Amino acid sequence: MNDYIVPLCYLAAGGLFIVGLKGITQPKTARRGLQAAELGMLFAIVGTLINKEIVDFTWIILAFVVGSAIGALMAVFVPMTAMPQRIALSHAFGALAAGLVGTAEYYNHQPEIGSFTMTAITLEVLLGFLTFTGSLMAFGKLQEILPGRPQVYRGQNWVNLATLAVAAAAGVWLVVDPSKTFLFPVIAVLAAAFGVMLIIPIGGADMPTVISLLNSYAGLSSVAMGFALDNKALIIAGALDGSAGFLLSVIMCRAMNRSFSNVLFGAFGAADTSAAASGVVEDRPVRSASTEEAAMLLETARSVIIVPGYGLAVSQAQHRIRELADVLTRNGAEVRFAIHPVAGRMPGHMNVLLAEADVPYDQILDMDEINADFAQTDVALVVGANDVTNPAARTDKNSPIYGMPILDVDAARTVMVVKRGMKAGFAGVENELYFQDKTLMIFGDAKKVAEGLVHDLEATIKA
Repeated sequence: MNDYIVPLCYLAAGGLFIVGLKGITQPKTARRGLQAAELGMLFAIVGTLINKEIVDFTWIILAFVVGSAIGALMAVFVPMTAMPQRIALSHAFGALAAGLVGTAEYYNHQPEIGSFTMTAITLEVLLGFLTFTGSLMAFGKLQEILPGRPQVYRGQNWVNLATLAVAAAAGVWLVVDPSKTFLFPVIAVLAAAFGVMLIIPIGGADMPTVISLLNSYAGLSSVAMGFALDNKALIIAGALDGSAGFLLSVIMCRAMNRSFSNVLFGAFGAADTSAAASGVVEDRPVRSASTEEAAMLLETARSVIIVPGYGLAVSQAQHRIRELADVLTRNGAEVRFAIHPVAGRMPGHMNVLLAEADVPYDQILDMDEINADFAQTDVALVVGANDVTNPAARTDKNSPIYGMPILDVDAARTVMVVKRGMKAGFAGVENELYFQDKTLMIFGDAKKVAEGLVHDLEATIKA
């Protein structure tokens, strides 16, 4: 009987994973999609636990308790604004698990391991350990424990590729002769080192792509683990994870008009392309306004597009911005939110924050859906977004962001930018939008500015 139940559990798990992945492609069905995926994971766990090969549950129960405690604490105490860091840690944990399982499989079964299984274990360990350290590095950069700007040196790409090549060559040798146990630590150590070296030259502007790419690597390591353990659920889940992460990385690169090679080896933002990169900007005139002055303009606006960015996430201003949108709507204005594909620190970062603030789904539009409407918009309110609104991406061929599709906020009749100061964004270049005649700069913390706008706008409407 057990021989039938386990495959059926894995089949149900795989089907629910696919349904779940389909569901999360749309905001309205995302909750049901997640619930389907959670049910699929339950089937996968049950199928694994009733496997006749398990003879002792002691360590499994201990791991379950410890893992559940860590997960519960992360769920309770990690704010939505820190979701990119949490995702990076999740990738690290999953990849480490794959690497450790591969290590256990090798030392438990060598030297009688077949070539196919040894190939799977090698890939599992290689991808697992490089994803583990790479994800920790990404977490460090996102959390600003490590420098966000690229760290580069002469010949860096050749050193990185040589490290990976030696690890791969050791893996091939081990496939040919699994008894060469001294090669296994070499693969693990070099893979872990390569994960660190891979992320060091990548700057903060490319973190959305890096997060999705590491997601793909974690999925591929799970596929290899599934082949090594002959576990169908792992193969299905890993294949879905790996392919989805890769496709998302492709979408992110297209959104930035970048190639994979440029993201991984280009050290985007490494050079100080402007004085702003060092925090010192050219003394160019800008028009600044108080929240009271901005509220007077917003009171007369019939159409407003709000553009959220990482600054909104840092200040946790999503609830106050939603309140501002509610006040504008009650005043008769049409309010919508424009989302750039790479806004924030991970794909979908802004969507998650706005959903957490209960912004209606039909008010949240992607760049391609809303860009043409900026020309008919009274006010474009930019909250903490920088590079994704920079007109230099269209006009300055020497700019590192040249060719990147941007939100056409400069086409609006009036542009308001909420920002702490004039410091450049991740790309290290000044935003030409800030110096246009139609742009008003509202300096300050996004949450406090939004609170001021709500207060002043309500007072203006009552008057």
